[in-house]
Amino acid sequence: MDILKWIDSLTERSTRKVASQSTRRGFLVGVSKLLVAGAFALPVLPFDRSSSAQAANRDAPKKKEPTDTDCDYWRYCSVDGFLCTCCGGSMTSCPPGTTRSAVSWVGTCRNPADGRDYLVSYNDCCGRTTCGRCLCNTNIRERPGYRMGVHNDVNWCMANQSSLYHCTVSVIVGVEESQS
Repeated sequence: MDILKWIDSLTERSTRKVASQSTRRGFLVGVSKLLVAGAFALPVLPFDRSSSAQAANRDAPKKKEPTDTDCDYWRYCSVDGFLCTCCGGSMTSCPPGTTRSAVSWVGTCRNPADGRDYLVSYNDCCGRTTCGRCLCNTNIRERPGYRMGVHNDVNWCMANQSSLYHCTVSVIVGVEESQS
């Protein structure tokens, strides 16, 4: 029994001495340093993730090539509007009941299939209210508004009899010649 009293008394004196010489904040800082140092001292064992990565690749849907109704189709690199391919027209022709804008903007788009750059004219189709399907706003190589021929944020139907915007077509008007 005396030994228990002695241990109890020793513990109490030690605790009181530490408490009188330190603050709670200092104690917390010390404990935090000890925990952080201890975390770095623990060995980090390597583990194999290759089986889960292979399973994820196997189960992932295969990325399909974009079609003429997808915004990331290469000819739409500078389009801003609704695609006429979703609105009753095609990539190059306006839907029935609309007319092609007299003015347009242009963009230079790279075809990944052949690696060549093509000059694409974007014409708005005018005369009916907005189509509302397949909205694309890809501004690759777009220029500020003071260069109107390459700026896609303008209602290009302004030169037509009806300024109602319906959709946009993309017509290839040139190809960059290779530098040989």
